Amino acid sequence: VQLVESGGGLVQPGGSLRLSCATSGFTLFAFSSYAMSWYRQAPGKEREWVATIGRFGLSTDYADSMKGRFTISRDNAKNTVSLQMNNLKPEDTAVYYCHARRMGNEYWGQGTQVTVSS
Repeated sequence: VQLVESGGGLVQPGGSLRLSCATSGFTLFAFSSYAMSWYRQAPGKEREWVATIGRFGLSTDYADSMKGRFTISRDNAKNTVSLQMNNLKPEDTAVYYCHARRMGNEYWGQGTQVTVSS
């Protein structure tokens, strides 16, 4: 299984970015059977959970500091998951990771850097 993030970059405070996670290799169990999440890790800090979307996209959950600014979505036909980030703040600067989980199995992407700075 491979998860490849893209869409990171440098953005000014108040700006927006859309992260994407392209997945492949879900052979034993389909992509749609995995809950998908985004995590992030800022320099010198532990990795923290950002958002999760259920298998069919009907349920979403967000960390408190992201509610109202971030939107997670998935496309089970394309095996992708996205994170729309609006009103970005300097404290959102981090490496963002895509994560897949199904029961006892989980997979991580390599991460994409998001830097919010003027």
